[in-house]
Amino acid sequence: MYYQINRETQKLELIFDKAEYLALPDEKKREIKSNFLFSRTAGGWVSRAKWPNTYYAEKTAQSIGAENRGKTGEALSFAEQMEAKAERAEARAERYEARADRAEAAGKALQKPIEDMHGDIAFFTQPIVNTSAGRAFGRRRDRMFAAWERGFEEFRKSEYYRDAAQTARETAAGTKPKDKGFCQRRMDDAEKTIRAQKKNLEHYKKQLEIIEQNGPQKRPWSDEEITAETVAGWIENAEEIMENAISKYSYYAERLEDLGGIQYSRENIKPGYVLRLKRWKREVTVINCGPKNFRYKENDGPNAGWQGMESYAEILEIISTEGAEKPAPVHPFTVGEKKTLPIWNRETQRYEDHEHEIIKRTEKTVTIRDNVTGNTVNRKPQLRENRTGSAWAVFVNDEYRSGFFKPITA
Repeated sequence: MYYQINRETQKLELIFDKAEYLALPDEKKREIKSNFLFSRTAGGWVSRAKWPNTYYAEKTAQSIGAENRGKTGEALSFAEQMEAKAERAEARAERYEARADRAEAAGKALQKPIEDMHGDIAFFTQPIVNTSAGRAFGRRRDRMFAAWERGFEEFRKSEYYRDAAQTARETAAGTKPKDKGFCQRRMDDAEKTIRAQKKNLEHYKKQLEIIEQNGPQKRPWSDEEITAETVAGWIENAEEIMENAISKYSYYAERLEDLGGIQYSRENIKPGYVLRLKRWKREVTVINCGPKNFRYKENDGPNAGWQGMESYAEILEIISTEGAEKPAPVHPFTVGEKKTLPIWNRETQRYEDHEHEIIKRTEKTVTIRDNVTGNTVNRKPQLRENRTGSAWAVFVNDEYRSGFFKPITA
């Protein structure tokens, strides 16, 4: 009795004899059936989950005393995995189609005797005479009607197999997705996995250095020792997971490129645009834009006003740009401007004139230095209305509203 990870299928295989299985208690049998499926091809039980998500399957194998034989087979790239998956699905679809054809043929054969009697009213209405010939006729007619009923079962079986074949063909087609948003989400998932495994590798390598210097370490919550071999196994697993994630990212990046790539980004999508999203073909208004996703508001329907976030890959088309927000006006203050302002001195209880200078500016803020005290403040200029019109103002304090002012001349 042993278990191993098949690198080619990424499944955990649990192999043991039928006698060993029958000797297990019912509780362990239920646990095996919960985490495994029996495979004639593998000659044993195959985990429902794929590695590295085989924790519970491995625990089940260990609980019945199975020997760990590590990993077997050759790892496939994600593209090769998808190709193998498509081939298996196509083969499965062909088998289901063949079964459906056989069931349909069996149904027709079972119903043929009754079909041949259509138009013979006497056959269906003739009463059963209590003679040997009459009873024989009745038994024959009953057998024909029973076969007719079994024919419907075969037709239902044929319909089931055709549905299964259609599902298998959809699975095969799904290995080459045609949805840009789906590809983008899978790429994001792969990037997340790569980042997580990089952190894991850094942690494992530091832990390995500690073990090499100080010997095996104990887990904080148990007496189990962590050896260099244990950490080396973790490193190997993390590297394989990261390698598979990189392969997965490359695969979906190629599929996305085949679909024409992502046409929209924060460069050509602005707040206020009205878009049509691929999902449900609904219209939304953009609220703000990020590097990968944008936030939107539903325009109509039962969810009108509801806000959500989507990838730029989900945009089907731009409906309107009329509501695009205009760029905020840029303040006119420049570095080097100086102004003497009255500053209230709490100790002397009087105003004192201090020279202030703008030493730094951005499109939204300015930094002002008091050249007497050396103190600096960071302020956001405001566009204000007054009796003579509009003017820019930036205050060095909020209490006395002293600051720089510039009227709008244009």
